[in-house]
Amino acid sequence: MNKIKVGVLGATGMVGQQYISLLAQHPWFEVAYVAASPASAGKTYRDAVAGRWQMVQDVPPGVAGLVVQDANNPALADNHCVFVFSALDMDKQAARELEDAYAARGIPVVSNASAHRGTDDVPMLIPEINHEHINVIAAQRSKRGWQKGFIAVKPNCSLQSYMTPVFALLQAGYEIRKMIITTMQAVSGAGYPGVPSLDMIDNIVPFIGGEEEKSEVEPHKILGRIAEGRIVNDESIKISAHCNRVPVVDGHTACVSLEFGDKKPSLDEIKRIWHDFKSLPQQLQLPFAPTQPIIYREESNRPQPRKDRDADKGMAVSIGRLRQCNVFDIRFVGLSHNTVRGAAGGGILNAELLKAKGYFD
Repeated sequence: MNKIKVGVLGATGMVGQQYISLLAQHPWFEVAYVAASPASAGKTYRDAVAGRWQMVQDVPPGVAGLVVQDANNPALADNHCVFVFSALDMDKQAARELEDAYAARGIPVVSNASAHRGTDDVPMLIPEINHEHINVIAAQRSKRGWQKGFIAVKPNCSLQSYMTPVFALLQAGYEIRKMIITTMQAVSGAGYPGVPSLDMIDNIVPFIGGEEEKSEVEPHKILGRIAEGRIVNDESIKISAHCNRVPVVDGHTACVSLEFGDKKPSLDEIKRIWHDFKSLPQQLQLPFAPTQPIIYREESNRPQPRKDRDADKGMAVSIGRLRQCNVFDIRFVGLSHNTVRGAAGGGILNAELLKAKGYFD
């Protein structure tokens, strides 16, 4: 098949590099356009990332020679790509306006940026959970007068480590009233150069700007419903989050406690629900969809970032230590790869869903 030509905005940053690396052998998509800040514009991609390429694999040959364009000028992308992945790292208002400008030119935006996560007619997708939210795109286009362009986003990276197992329990008919989440987030989540090494070695930083607010608000939109051309949040679950930066390179870990409603599942029932959980990405056999979205580890000391973050292409959620909770009902530990499932890989899966549903036709 002829591959769809795609662009990457913010292509020289940590998430942009992960997009470039993961898309190198993609069966559907081919990177044909790269854009970044004016400081990188005019250089070949190879030269623009020289000395700060953070991926294990070398710069893909097909991208190395592309000339980096100025991401602030959407007109430069015309006729070069069908849609763009946005890994923009800039002021939220500026990112929102720039993504709007691309979409207004008929270039769909599949975004990692947080700028539009709160916009009520922009779907914020974890495809295993709320794939039906792409249906709001019709209203988004109509409201803005866009014919081909649209914006779809993914949520904060740390949510990936627990939202799918939580959703699986909700889908099975169990009410969840309260959640307490303590995240231990990898340094790669701060980008590059990120957190200074002297702050992280032999240390834990118990604050990540904006993370707790995102962790307490974004699940409500993910679990919401479409009504009158917008997504209405489901705020039935009360959420309290503690977010910490820890000296781990990749892999966000979350310790989660849940309080159920009157109907409470047994631990064996919860494990069965997680084991059996599949959703539309698995049914469609999307290339980046994990075969087993939730992997339960029976070992008493798992999951661990170094051992489990790469499970199923880095796209699965690894779960362990399910047990009774002395305050709520149950507690468990979740783990996901923050720059793959939580960032570029999650964005690619969103794009695969949109492609499968005809949004790039």
